[in-house]
Amino acid sequence: MKRRSKTKYTQIHVSIPVRILEDFDDTLDFKQSRSKIISNLIKSYLQGEASLHDYSRLEIIEHLQYQYDKDSPEDVLIQALLALH
Repeated sequence: MKRRSKTKYTQIHVSIPVRILEDFDDTLDFKQSRSKIISNLIKSYLQGEASLHDYSRLEIIEHLQYQYDKDSPEDVLIQALLALH
């Protein structure tokens, strides 16, 4: 039988503002792993996956515009938002 290779882990030291870490910890459930979530965030960053924070409000609204049929209630609402912006 072939041996399974294990993922090796290492400890690192990073400086994070205490308040950010406290806020982050407040969002975790008892069984959630801080390390696992941070690892997943780093993987997403490396894969170039963008989050909503990477876009301006205008870019988000413009993207939503193409999700709905022209002159639908949603489209009319989005057009009104774009006119205000």
